Amino acid sequence: MIDLMIAKSRLKKSQDAYGHSLWDYFYKKQPACEIIERSDGYIDPSDVAPKIYFSKFEDWPDVEKKAIKFAKGRVLDVGCGAGRVAIYLQDNKRLDVLGIDLSLLAIRVCKQRGLRKVRLLAFEDVDFKPGSFDSVVLFGNNFGLFGSRARAKLLLKKLFTMTSANAVIIGESVNPYETDNPYHLEYQRINRAKGRMSGQIRIRARYKYYIGRWFDYLLVSPKEMKELCEGTGWRVKRFILSKKDPLYVGILMKV
Repeated sequence: MIDLMIAKSRLKKSQDAYGHSLWDYFYKKQPACEIIERSDGYIDPSDVAPKIYFSKFEDWPDVEKKAIKFAKGRVLDVGCGAGRVAIYLQDNKRLDVLGIDLSLLAIRVCKQRGLRKVRLLAFEDVDFKPGSFDSVVLFGNNFGLFGSRARAKLLLKKLFTMTSANAVIIGESVNPYETDNPYHLEYQRINRAKGRMSGQIRIRARYKYYIGRWFDYLLVSPKEMKELCEGTGWRVKRFILSKKDPLYVGILMKV
């Protein structure tokens, strides 16, 4: 009974499952496993997260190593997590970087790791002055944070206004069609029947007693990424594809 009361108390204090996994890994040096639960009940425990969120440049996927070369000037790192990308650009490339994340504990970890500019801010709430950034980075599959077709269109238009004339978006995704997992294929079929994009998944993070909020995450093919850019002022300049898996990065420029 006492253990159950403690568990309920912890749940009331915070639902930031993702942030708690980062916190424990960084501060307590505890092994942690990021668990993603999909709306259909499918559970996907990671064998690399949260460790991967602290990885050094030499350990990044090849597509990220190539794509990050396009970052320039004032950078907005969306979903900065533990700060691996922002800190690399700040310390190694001497760029002016602002990291944003919805997790308070992730923000605290970033600050402790030396990221100078970081804010608690949801992607959908970005509202910076015109021309504030020259680059927007969405690594760690964070192109998925666009969430849906409609929200992607809206946010791409907002990013168009907030960025300079020669700005670039560096967006990483996973092609959802490159799978033979029957559970994924069935989820995609149900999505299409509901009028959703095939790779639009509703998920939440779980860690120990903590359960995160549900949110939509959008996995797109290169063709779909191009289509989402139509009418937003952006176009895909090139794709950087992985030879090993469905991971890829789109380099978006203004039309």
